[in-house]
Amino acid sequence: MMQAGDAKVPDMRTTVNLPEDLLRDAKLAATRSGRSLSDVVTDGVRLLLSRQEDLSAPARPALPVFGGSGLRPGVDLEDKDGLADLLAETAGSHAAG
Repeated sequence: MMQAGDAKVPDMRTTVNLPEDLLRDAKLAATRSGRSLSDVVTDGVRLLLSRQEDLSAPARPALPVFGGSGLRPGVDLEDKDGLADLLAETAGSHAAG
């Protein structure tokens, strides 16, 4: 699963205990694909790790975007009382309309 441009990292020998059925399936996958068991296991670990990285990155919510030219003239976002009055005016005009 190495991609073009990746530097070849030396392989390290290790021992891993796998359930018998998983080892059997991995060997079968290696035979069917003409690859080594080591390559199949390596790809499986890389795939698992890449999925975990994707899951650990918090999803950013999509925020709605509305057309317009920005704030109405005279609106001060720091003036909460003024904003409340403006919202009340807007709600009243929508209810009447």
